[in-house]
Amino acid sequence: MTAAPAAPAPLDGPVVRPPPGARLRRLARRLSFALLAGVLLLLFLFPFWWMVTASLKLPRDVSTFPPALLFTPNLDQYRAALSEPAFWWQTLNSLVVALGALALGLLLGLPAAYSVARFRLRIVPLTVLVVRMIPGVVFMLPLFLVYRQLGLLDTHAGLIVAHLIITLPLAIWIMMGFFEDVPVEVEQAALIDGCTRWGVFWRVALPLSLPGMSVTAILAFITSWNDLVFVLILGGNDTRTLPASVLSYMGFDTLNFAGIAASATLLSAPVVLLSVVAQRWLVGGLTVGAVK
Repeated sequence: MTAAPAAPAPLDGPVVRPPPGARLRRLARRLSFALLAGVLLLLFLFPFWWMVTASLKLPRDVSTFPPALLFTPNLDQYRAALSEPAFWWQTLNSLVVALGALALGLLLGLPAAYSVARFRLRIVPLTVLVVRMIPGVVFMLPLFLVYRQLGLLDTHAGLIVAHLIITLPLAIWIMMGFFEDVPVEVEQAALIDGCTRWGVFWRVALPLSLPGMSVTAILAFITSWNDLVFVLILGGNDTRTLPASVLSYMGFDTLNFAGIAASATLLSAPVVLLSVVAQRWLVGGLTVGAVK
């Protein structure tokens, strides 16, 4: 017959208790963070809330002070915008330019980012960062002069190439970190098995960097979709995009605030929906790229 196990000996030493008021301090800290988060959220959401509510008011009621919080929604501005054939043509132009700039940016940016990550081309990241920080308006005069000579003004191809100033540095900068996270041993094993360097890039590095590609594609599309500077200088009537359509509500002596708000809401709606739908991929991709 086996003996029952002995009870564990009591721990020696004094029992550590939290200092007086520690729970209150933790509660105060949490409330402070919650209040700060609420204020920041309010600051970020207020412009969007004002834009949506202004688009549902009559033009004479938008600029009244204090603003009316309770009003009857009016959809006349949306009906006027959606009934214009120019609106749908501008939407198509925005899609063509944004998707074209996205595809060309990934086509050129992915191999460039892989080369920088694998061959340690340190001067390239600095150059990409400098180009990304320079305002796009700086490139307008040289591009305008070159495009005028080449006949690329007011063309989709010209706008897509110009948008590479936005999408290409973004693709290189984001994807460098993802390609650096791909284990070199996996690529060396593929090379030993007879795979070429291009095959390693296509069959090994790209599949392992799909989260980064999704983040790059979404951010590049949103940035290109929202651009206004390039289309104003290098575009025209045939290539006018949605951001430029907002200016049609601005005259020399009148401003249709309700029309501007409705047009801006229609412009922002696809971007907001894309961000909400792709939130999981955005957060997941950025988190994977941040872990070293």
